Amino acid sequence: MAKATPSGAANPDAAALVQAWGATIDPELLILALTHRSFANEAGLPGNNERLEFLGDSVLSIITTDELYHRFPDVPESDLARLRSSVVSQKPLAELARSIGLGEFILLGVGENKTGGRDKASILSDTVEALIGATYLSNGLEPTRKALLQHLTPLIDKAGEPEAVADWKTPLARLVRDGNLGDIDFVVTGSGPDHDRYYTADLLVDGRSVAQGQGRSKKIAENVAAHAGLEILTKDVHA
Repeated sequence: MAKATPSGAANPDAAALVQAWGATIDPELLILALTHRSFANEAGLPGNNERLEFLGDSVLSIITTDELYHRFPDVPESDLARLRSSVVSQKPLAELARSIGLGEFILLGVGENKTGGRDKASILSDTVEALIGATYLSNGLEPTRKALLQHLTPLIDKAGEPEAVADWKTPLARLVRDGNLGDIDFVVTGSGPDHDRYYTADLLVDGRSVAQGQGRSKKIAENVAAHAGLEILTKDVHA
């Protein structure tokens, strides 16, 4: 593997990647999983990682869905779907890729490499799915599940925080509408590096700051603020 991809990868030694990923992968499948179509086109190769990405997307979905189903037995289907989306969407998968340094190993064409492709969220998330597909073909479902969950569990834990599951914006909007209290707005600010952002949301009702909330995503921060604001405004309405 170390000699097979020197011209397209920033780091051609994939041993560190395999160790960080947590599962062995057939060397040929690993190369294919890391081969972006831009590199394949320039090098005249017959294949790229898109078929593995297609397979990995389905494997990711079943592993994540199964984990959520058993982890949250009392959560309704609609909320499970929202939780799954928050775990398997482009942004969290790109964060996963960055955590294992995946960008250094992706085989990119010259143009894609020059335009920052190694840190492009779409390329990173697609390559994670291709890596999942290659792991599945190399080892089967259970070893793939074990490797994947060591990376997904923190995302699932974060997504499963009470404020990420419950919907406080809807009852807040109903209370404000019924009480003719004015318009609702959220002003959100973020802090920290891209891989560990923390957000603060300021809930404004009729231009007045009512409550604040914090969380590891904008949605959670807004939901926390909505919950706090709902309690405050409910007391005011019934005072």
